[in-house]
Amino acid sequence: MKKPMIIDIHGHYTTAPKALENWRNQQIAGIKDPALMPKVADLKISDDELRESIETNQLKLMKERGSDLTIFSPRASFMAHHIGDFNVSSTWAAICNELCYRVSQLFPDSFVPAAMLPQSPGVDPKTCIPELEKCVKQYGNVGINLNPDPSGGHWTSPPLTDKQWYPIYEKMVEYDIPAMIHVSTSCNACFHTTGAHYLNADTTAVMQLIQGDLFKDFPTLKFIIPHGGGAAPYHWGRFRGLAQEMKKPLLSEHLLKNIYFDTCVYHQPGIDLLTRVIPVDNILFASEMIGAVRGIDPETGAYYDDTKRYVQATPHLNEEQRFKVYEGNARRVFSRLDAQLKAKGR
Repeated sequence: MKKPMIIDIHGHYTTAPKALENWRNQQIAGIKDPALMPKVADLKISDDELRESIETNQLKLMKERGSDLTIFSPRASFMAHHIGDFNVSSTWAAICNELCYRVSQLFPDSFVPAAMLPQSPGVDPKTCIPELEKCVKQYGNVGINLNPDPSGGHWTSPPLTDKQWYPIYEKMVEYDIPAMIHVSTSCNACFHTTGAHYLNADTTAVMQLIQGDLFKDFPTLKFIIPHGGGAAPYHWGRFRGLAQEMKKPLLSEHLLKNIYFDTCVYHQPGIDLLTRVIPVDNILFASEMIGAVRGIDPETGAYYDDTKRYVQATPHLNEEQRFKVYEGNARRVFSRLDAQLKAKGR
C-alpha cells in the first residue's frame, strides 16, 4: 500500500507577524474613537516576514513530525466576531484571509487556505457570502470556518439547523466545500476560550444537528466538528439514546453521512476512544499545532499536539484505515483540495 500523504485539516495562522495584532488593536480602538481607525493600507507585512513566521514555526514542525500539507485558516481566537459591527468584521476577515492566501502562494506544496467569515452578532449570515465567494474563486480556498456563536460565549444566534443559516449552506453545497464548526474568543468569563468554549461549541453543534433535520434539506452538506468532536464521542451512547427518544433515525443515518470529527485530541486514550467509537470514514487527521495546547506532556516527553503519534500508536486502526484518516478522507471531504492535488500530480 502506498505511503499516505499526511494532510492536517486543522491549522491556524497563530504565528502571524506582530504587525497584524497591532493593526487589530488599533482597529478595536477605532471603534470608540473613529479618528484612530486604521486604513487597510496601513498594515504592511512583507513576504519575507511571512516566510520567517512560517518557516520557523509551522513548517519546521511539519517537517519534524512528518506531515505534508496543512489546510490553513486565520487564527480562530482572533476572529472575535463579537467585536464591533459587520464592517469591522468584514475588513478584519478580508485581511486575515488574504494573509493565509499569501502563505499558500509562498508555500504552495505545504499550505492550502480556508476562510474565516465576516460574521457579526445579529447580522444576517448571507452578508458573509461575498467574502466566501471571493475566497473560493480568487484564493482557491477549499473550506470555511463557521462560527455558530458570533456573540462570543452568549449564544444569541439561532441553532445551526435554523433557516437563517441556509444562504451559507446553499453556497457550501454549490461550491462543494465543508465548514469546520469553530467558535472564537469567549467574552463570557464563565467559559475559558479553548478549554471550555471551544469544546462546549463542538458538543453543542452535534446536539443541535441531532435535534433538527438539516441534512434532509441539504443531503450533501459537510461539517467538521473539531477538537475530536468535543464531548460527543465520549458520550456517544447518550446522543444515540437522545436521538432515539426524539424518534430520529440512527445516528449513522441521521448524522454520519454529513459530519466528520478531527483528531485534535491531545492524549493517547482520547484518540483510542475516538477511533473505537466513531467510524473510520468519519475521522480526519488534524493537529491544530501551535494552537491551544503547545507544551510538552511530562508523561510522554512529547508535545501534546503531536497528534500523529497517537494515530500511529492506536490499536484500533490498521494501515488501510490509517490511510483514510491521513489522506483518503480529507480528499473525499475537501473535494476542491483533491482537485488541486490531482492537478499537481499528487
